[in-house]
Amino acid sequence: MKEEGISTDNSRTEDQQKQLQLQKSGKIPRHIAVIMDGNGRWARNRGSVRIMGHKAGVDSVRDITEACAEIGVKHLTLYAFSTENWGRPKGEISALMKLLVQSLRSETRKLDENDIRLSTIGELDRLPPTCRQELEYAKELTSGNQRMELCLALSYSGRWDLNQAMNSIAQKVKNGDLGPEDITQDAISRHLATSRMPDPDLIVRTSGELRLSNFLLWQAAYSELYVTDTFWPDFRRDELYKAIDSFQQRERRFGKIPVTPELEESTI
Repeated sequence: MKEEGISTDNSRTEDQQKQLQLQKSGKIPRHIAVIMDGNGRWARNRGSVRIMGHKAGVDSVRDITEACAEIGVKHLTLYAFSTENWGRPKGEISALMKLLVQSLRSETRKLDENDIRLSTIGELDRLPPTCRQELEYAKELTSGNQRMELCLALSYSGRWDLNQAMNSIAQKVKNGDLGPEDITQDAISRHLATSRMPDPDLIVRTSGELRLSNFLLWQAAYSELYVTDTFWPDFRRDELYKAIDSFQQRERRFGKIPVTPELEESTI
């Protein structure tokens, strides 16, 4: 037992050193968004049913949330259930909704104790009543927390987000609260479900697929993308650190070119 304790302490110290190294080596993304993919394939590779992959993925959610809060990320958005996922078999959807409720009941207190605020984006009215009730309780309990925001994208899609934003803007134009000239890019951003958050600096996709899958389409315009072949249930904090390290190696120009001494001289 004593050796196990030493091993755990050593692992924790090593993890803290990795976090400190990343904090010193570059900018930590303010907002990380994750397309959590590969649960089903993870389960199939182990000869199990898909829901076992989803259950294993909950452990990754816990570990990544803790690591992001510890390292200084301010917003973490997880693509938990897409609008398109409603087309899956009813048995799988039912199991996913039950897993969501179970996870909220077991994790909400921990979120609150760690000063993490829970929020949601998506068509929540499509979720079962028990899911909505648990979500509202968790959001209310954690509403005053400041360390980090954990946002669950549930029954969400980027096209739905843009559509609801356009509907809201159109209604304001109809009511005379906005003029056509007021429909700017900033105005559109203010009407998106993510209006309270900065656009994601880094979008991570697990399982190796090279697509956004209808996730944060407007907000992802200048996000850095990181794709790993690792399935979500195996994506833990060491994999997260690799993604952040990759982010720190990139030069974010937002469509501009870097200013060099040669360019400065040519403008004189």
